[in-house]
Amino acid sequence: MNENKKLLHNRGICVVIPTYNNSGTIVDVVQRTLCECDDVIVVCDGCTDDTLQLLEAVEGITLVVYEKNAGKGHALKVGFQKAIELGFSFAITLDGDGQHFPEDIPSFLRANRRHPDAIIVGKRKFAEDCDRSFGSRFANGFSNFWFAVETGRYLRDTQTGYRLYPLKRLSGLWCLTSGYEAELELLVFASWAGVPMVSESIDVYYPPREERVSHFRGFRDFGRISLLNTVLCFLAVVYGYPRRLLRFGLRLLRTVYSLLFFLIMMVAVTPCVALYMSIGGKTDEKRFRVHQLLQYLSSVVLKIHGIPGVRYSEVNRGGECFDRPAVIICNHQSHLDVLALLVQSPKIVVLTKEWVWKNVFYGYLIRCAEFLPVYDGIEGVLPRLRELVDRGYSIAVYPEGSRSEDCSISRFHQGAFHLAEMLGLDIVPMVLYGAGYVLPKRGWLLNRGVIRVEIDGRISAAELRELGSSTRAQASAMRKYYKRRYEEVEESIIKS
Repeated sequence: MNENKKLLHNRGICVVIPTYNNSGTIVDVVQRTLCECDDVIVVCDGCTDDTLQLLEAVEGITLVVYEKNAGKGHALKVGFQKAIELGFSFAITLDGDGQHFPEDIPSFLRANRRHPDAIIVGKRKFAEDCDRSFGSRFANGFSNFWFAVETGRYLRDTQTGYRLYPLKRLSGLWCLTSGYEAELELLVFASWAGVPMVSESIDVYYPPREERVSHFRGFRDFGRISLLNTVLCFLAVVYGYPRRLLRFGLRLLRTVYSLLFFLIMMVAVTPCVALYMSIGGKTDEKRFRVHQLLQYLSSVVLKIHGIPGVRYSEVNRGGECFDRPAVIICNHQSHLDVLALLVQSPKIVVLTKEWVWKNVFYGYLIRCAEFLPVYDGIEGVLPRLRELVDRGYSIAVYPEGSRSEDCSISRFHQGAFHLAEMLGLDIVPMVLYGAGYVLPKRGWLLNRGVIRVEIDGRISAAELRELGSSTRAQASAMRKYYKRRYEEVEESIIKS
């Protein structure tokens, strides 16, 4: 099993190929698909030629057969139901007529890893010499226009059947049609339900006109599509747009509520801490009390009170209790990351950026808690860090430095590993998932979602040296480790 096949299987991604009388192309399409993915479901939609006999001779596929042709939409429904029965979370659909390239499946895998909740829609790249009929061009433009009208979104290619669907988000979205036009209906209802949609460029093959096999029935099918769009436009007014407005209102309410909750806590807590610290001076014991307070407030936000619509969970694989100082490294996704760190122990100090350290809302609290800025480099705060380590504190560092927009693991800097070497500390890896989806890097509204923290076992200085003789090599090795672990965490959440 090659790496892509393994990733597809581990993420619960299969391929569904509906076919109706594609005897000239279906075997080639299926065999090329098997070269890219081991989990292939072929739905024989009442074929009347020798397609079924040809498919029965192909090993390694799951074949679904029924006698009467019911249309592409029905075939996809049956294929999705079979995929769910077999335990899959996603389905890539492609046509059996040979126009789609199974070799593009890795592109859908990469897009799914960047956007795990989204429908990935293929965007066909037409060659300049492609002999594409006027009807095909008009139908796609017609469909794109009405999709934009009905949803307020624009997709470059709403007519392609090459897509990746998150199966759990399709429940109840299909109710009107079962034919060729069902794919458009599914996109519209999914958009109304708030399912993200992402376009992914794909290649397409258009054979000479005399070799093409098409089941599109001109006037009749165009009439069905026009009727469907008429119904969808009506539903957009009475259901689609009101639901979209309601969803935006709930996101706004969730965000405002959480922000007010946070601000009220800060407004109430900061003066009390200032008064507490002013009486008798800032002692180490008082600073520890501030750490305990921050841990409690983080627990209130993540565990006790919770963020509305967000499910938080922890897995402490290494049995870590932070009773001995260490350098804690964590991947960086969101402003919510620091809460996931502070909730673990009152004896954690976070290295921050200058703007965080000087923040008007919580800057005073984190300065009292001895968080340290690193805008002058680690060497500038090293004496202070040694003192904190001597007092039993662990140092938390984001080795990526800055967040990625798609939550992928970016390049690790050497600072955390250089720090561990200078202070003689173990490394404690903490893998964070979901915070970047709940609060995206360039977003300001909170989304519903899952935040998961997994704490792995300590890595000693000797074990770290086995990963690489230099801090650069150690940083590179740990990034690979984090990429693998992040995929494992994501896969476990997807399958749960």
